[in-house]
Amino acid sequence: MSSNKKLLILPGDGIGPEVMREVRRVVDWMDRRRHVSFDIEEGLVGGAALDAEGTPCSDETVARAKAADAVLFGSVGGPKWDSMPFDKRPELGVLRLRKDLGLFANLRPAVVLDALVDASSLKADLVRGLDVMIVRESTGGIYFGEPRGIHKDANGKRTGIDTEVYTEDEIARVARIAFDLARKRRNKVTSVEKANVMQSGRLWRAVVGEIGKAEFPDVELEHMYADNCAMQLCSRPKQFDVILGSNLFGDVLSDLAAALTGSLGMLPSATLGAVDSSGRRHALYEPVHGSAPDIAGKGIANPCAQILSFAMLLRWSFGMEEDARLVETAVEKVLGGGLRTADIMQAGMARVGTGVMGEALVRELDKLAA
Repeated sequence: MSSNKKLLILPGDGIGPEVMREVRRVVDWMDRRRHVSFDIEEGLVGGAALDAEGTPCSDETVARAKAADAVLFGSVGGPKWDSMPFDKRPELGVLRLRKDLGLFANLRPAVVLDALVDASSLKADLVRGLDVMIVRESTGGIYFGEPRGIHKDANGKRTGIDTEVYTEDEIARVARIAFDLARKRRNKVTSVEKANVMQSGRLWRAVVGEIGKAEFPDVELEHMYADNCAMQLCSRPKQFDVILGSNLFGDVLSDLAAALTGSLGMLPSATLGAVDSSGRRHALYEPVHGSAPDIAGKGIANPCAQILSFAMLLRWSFGMEEDARLVETAVEKVLGGGLRTADIMQAGMARVGTGVMGEALVRELDKLAA
């Protein structure tokens, strides 16, 4: 493989730098054993960028992200920055990257590994073999709509305003991602909205239905209200294959699905842009778990979600399916061997820290590649 794969790493805040260090172990292993190397740059984002550069995501970082073939992101935020003005929140760093790079489709797999069936919040028979992909629109909707803000009336009473706005083009492009994914999986899309009470939901249902009928007639499509989908995820989760939702509903439902897997520390994600004329697309990969400031610096964070995000990067940005699967298999085998970080600890298992889990994964990669 060529060595000009440009990768921008943004560890961020909290446990981000800790779990990213374990990814660097895997990157070094690939260079050593698979003869695959990356041109790596590292930058600041979130609170770390606020402290050093006065903004959660600088123009320079955005430019470097646009020049990279892929961005591997850690996490942002923490109590240190809770008092910052709204327009300086660390979380705006990742929102800006998504918006400026046109990353409109967030893919969040929720997979229950055999070794973690008993770690789920649901009964084992409900989640054994669970494999759901949630596709979340990520540059529109209520997180970006205008008008927004907190305003005072003549009597000094405050009103908070957020606006849910979607165009049919925004809905159509993320729907195509979901339908295309379903064709590679079990051929079913469940599109969620609140068409019974929201005008944007009515449009969402209409456009997804039109795309499905015209372009993907072979894919089963069902429409479901978002609140019902939440209930169904808790009662019959294996009925789902690909769940498609707006920025808000996709955000909520993907965290709910995470609880079914046993830990946020196990869940990766990818956020993709459109494919350009050269076949290239911007993409950002990040764990779902966030910065977890309560455990930051203690060496106990689970690095698996960050490492699995790297596996998604190998697959989606570089077409390296064999290498992606190798990393995923290593995670499965290490967990199957009984090693656990605190978030997925079970009786009879061996509790280890971040670094030991990373070392064990590299040793397992050596075995698999032998």
